[in-house]
This record gives sequence, structure tokens and C-alpha cells, in this order.
Amino acid sequence: MKIICVGRNYAEHAKELNNALPTEPVLFMKPDSALLRKGEPFFYPNFSENIHYETEIVFRIKKIGRHIDAKFAHKYFAEYTIGIDFTARDLQDKQKSKGLPWEISKAFDQSAVVGDFLPLTGVDVHNISFHLVKNGEIVQKGNTANMIFPIEKVIEYSSQFFTLKIGDLFFTGTPEGVGKISIGDRLEGFAGDVKVFDVVVK
Repeated sequence: MKIICVGRNYAEHAKELNNALPTEPVLFMKPDSALLRKGEPFFYPNFSENIHYETEIVFRIKKIGRHIDAKFAHKYFAEYTIGIDFTARDLQDKQKSKGLPWEISKAFDQSAVVGDFLPLTGVDVHNISFHLVKNGEIVQKGNTANMIFPIEKVIEYSSQFFTLKIGDLFFTGTPEGVGKISIGDRLEGFAGDVKVFDVVVK
């Protein structure tokens, strides 16, 4: 299982980090060791002083495929949830300033929160609202309608390079409103009004 992530997929988020808008999907990966086990807390790592939450819609692949045309991409997923792409922003900025890869800021252990999966039956994948509650307050909101590249295009593009396998996850990008976490924070992710994860930072 692999985790394929899309960067800069919401225009306002790209702007808040002073990044140019992409003309094709920006991809990076997290290993399976990045998954935060269900029910476990997120332990703040000692290599960073500036971990950010990035709340995202996550789709799970249900069959093997490669070189998938966008018009057939809907046949490759049937479930979605909300996740967090934890980012060590200080490490990322340091690596980017040197022109170096920044996997250490994105792919570290426990950096991928994945909520309970929901069926896509009757759900418009291009109009899914989601939000993150931090310590009882909504801090980030988004809707897939605002993606620069919809999931079908992401699958088409990604499958040119990587064979997609059953269980692979797509983190589809975060909207504006990312922010810092601290020890003691409680993070709750919602797909519409349905809570799909509840994580404490320790």
C-alpha cells in the first residue's frame, strides 16, 4: 500500500504559502509507516518545532490499474474519508531553501491521519464538504468543488507513473487555513456532519 499525495491542489492554500499555481498535479508520497494507527495519539516529534495540520479528502483505490483515462477513473474508487497530512513546516522550508527533496517533512512516522471510510454511493465527489475542529473550534474548511485537479484527473496523471493497487490512498490536497498544532490539542475531522476521526496530540 502506498499513499499518493497532491500538493497545491487548492488555489487559496497555494497563495497562503506563496506558491505558484501548478499546471499539472504536484505529487509526493508517504510510506505505509506514515499511517497513524486508529485510536492512537499523535506524538509530537522532537525533530520539529512547527508541525502543521493539513486537512484533506482521501480516496481509497479498489482495483489495480495503470494508464487510466480520467473518464474511467471513477471505476477505481468507491470510498472516501478525511485525513490529515501532518507537515513539519520548519523542515520543509529548510529543505526547499536548499533545493532539496522534502520527504522528511511530510513522510515521517504518524504523519498521515486517515479517518473511517464512507461509501460514495449517492455522493457527488465534486461537491464534498469537510472541516477540521481543533479544541472545539472549526479551524479549516474545504470542498472538493474547489480542487484545481479533481480526483479523476489526479488518478489519470498518477497512473502514468505508478501502478495503482488495491488499498492505495490518495490524499487530494488541502484548502487554505492550515495551522500549527501543539501538545494537548484535540483534532476532529468531519465529512459533512459525520465525524470520521478524533486525534489527540501528545
